[in-house]
Amino acid sequence: MDADHGRPADADRSAAHPAPADRPGGAEPGSAPGPEGALCLVTGASGYIGGRLVPELLDAGHRVRCLARTPAHLRDHPWAGRVETVRGDVTDAASLRSALRGVAVAYYLVHSMNSGPGFERTDRRAAETFAAEARAAGVRRIVYLGGLAPADVPEEHLSPHLRSRAEVGRILLASGVPTTVLRAAVVIGSGSASFEMLRYLTERLPVMVTPSWVSTRVQPIAVRDVLRYLVGSARMPDHVSRTFDIGGPDVLNYRAMMLRYAAVAGLPRRLVLPVPMLTPGLSSHWIGLVTPVPRSLARPLAESLRHEVVCTEHDIAAWVPDGPGAPLPFDEALRLALRRVGEADVATRWSSAALPGAPSDPLPTDPDWAGGSLYEDSREREVAAGPADLWRVIEGIGGENGWYSFPLAWAVRGWLDRLVGGVGLRRGRRDAARLRVGDSLDFWRVEEVEPGRLLRLRAEMRLPGLAWLEMYAEPTADGRARYRQRALFHPRGLAGQLYWWSVSPFHAVVFGGMARRISRTAEQAAAASRAR
Repeated sequence: MDADHGRPADADRSAAHPAPADRPGGAEPGSAPGPEGALCLVTGASGYIGGRLVPELLDAGHRVRCLARTPAHLRDHPWAGRVETVRGDVTDAASLRSALRGVAVAYYLVHSMNSGPGFERTDRRAAETFAAEARAAGVRRIVYLGGLAPADVPEEHLSPHLRSRAEVGRILLASGVPTTVLRAAVVIGSGSASFEMLRYLTERLPVMVTPSWVSTRVQPIAVRDVLRYLVGSARMPDHVSRTFDIGGPDVLNYRAMMLRYAAVAGLPRRLVLPVPMLTPGLSSHWIGLVTPVPRSLARPLAESLRHEVVCTEHDIAAWVPDGPGAPLPFDEALRLALRRVGEADVATRWSSAALPGAPSDPLPTDPDWAGGSLYEDSREREVAAGPADLWRVIEGIGGENGWYSFPLAWAVRGWLDRLVGGVGLRRGRRDAARLRVGDSLDFWRVEEVEPGRLLRLRAEMRLPGLAWLEMYAEPTADGRARYRQRALFHPRGLAGQLYWWSVSPFHAVVFGGMARRISRTAEQAAAASRAR
């Protein structure tokens, strides 16, 4: 029996996955024709789903072109050398026109995660621009991944983000281009925002005072099934243009998901106490304090759980057949995600895409501030170790290794950032040893990596200006290394000026201590290596 619903566990499974309703007469599942080696455009390739979809499309025999506002952010992905990358934006018709030339299948995987005023208008304008340019370019199919919405709730009563997802789907379906709209609820996979929220809430709180939405039923889906449906949608025949609900075989409420996570992870049983007065807004603050997911992202996640989101059909199986063991059960999806995390084999994370409010992509190397200030704190030390030893320490900074100086100061700065809605320190690292351009690193983002020489980080904490941290490993004439460190800050207005001068007295402790500890750690590693 399903302990949460008091009925056989298979009851929800059969209700959620009825027989396909629109299989064409005489067609067998999976028999839909489709282009072999088709050119696919992937928007949102720097995001969680997009970054995982690209290698799946390549493995399926397709050619891939990625659209990115900053192509350099895709440079270090393992698949970067196998794709074409073009600069552009979904709101820029001219760049889309060039990106869509010759494309057979266009994947629309971009959304505004900003909850501020105007985000729905931005999403609408982007979808309309993309739809018009896709039709003009003769694209054969558009594939869009949106959010699963309850069938019995009027659209005007949905959360703003679910409402916007539904509107984007309608715009693309009305484009005149055959369109596949896939609607998913909670995506379970290593590094997904939904998985990270579930993971940290369960692991950190043995007793949880929770919002009432923990009793809302949802139909989670494994990320591998989402990718399978996305790839398979490229081969749908032209007469299929519609929305498909996609979900796993289990329908659970969030309380059951947390209890099952604890069981799969080998944790003691959790006590969950729902409190009705915790609104989505208050919930987002609570999630932001307990988990690495910032409030700006936690709010739309919490709001989407106000309503029951369960698939009403499983017609996608007519065109993308489910093989043995698919869709993946919830517990198995958890086991796979936990194994990936344990093996540090997380291909993309929810934080892969830049967060709302983060500076776009300025570089400190040649700042054109039109008369503005650029403040600098520079440190330099000779290191009794080789450049390779020093580089390993530099590339391993952050996450579990910390920041090599005054841990309390870094922790306090992280907490202050969380309190004002920033990302805080707890995002950690995608990989414990290696960094690539575009990776999030606590409250920084990797702006540039020159292996063995330079690591440049751009700040994504809440600041009255723009900030970078650069670390260099340089060889000296005697074969040892020189460590060079620069902290740069471009203030915004009077608040930025006051901020710089108020924190300057602490730089000797924070940045000076960092330079000393990084150098010392490299020297200790080199000595240990020589002693072996």
